[in-house]
Amino acid sequence: QVQLVESGGGLVQAGGSLRLSCRAAGSIFSIGLQGWYRQVPGKQRELVASITNGGITTYADSVKGRFTISRDGVTNTFYLHMSSLESEDTAVYYCKADRVRVRGGWEDDLWGQGTQVTVSS
Repeated sequence: QVQLVESGGGLVQAGGSLRLSCRAAGSIFSIGLQGWYRQVPGKQRELVASITNGGITTYADSVKGRFTISRDGVTNTFYLHMSSLESEDTAVYYCKADRVRVRGGWEDDLWGQGTQVTVSS
């Protein structure tokens, strides 16, 4: 069974930077799609960025040019580098993995536990 373990959230001043990490633990052969989402109270969870195992990335318009998603296929860890942070970036951030190839088949729709990012203005 695959688990996603997040780390790296915290409190940062506006204009600062943070890096979130998400490690996929388990007997994993490959991960097809990895993404970061965020959610604030009263709103739907939204996609922030995603990356395929081929390195193709997508970003929400609100974070383009400020956030970068990357992955390490050897350690099955992916990252969200956040810079020029704004108060509007305050949210709980979740990592997600799909098309995870494991012994005996595939797993999809796997979520991390969430990590709080708070940007003070």
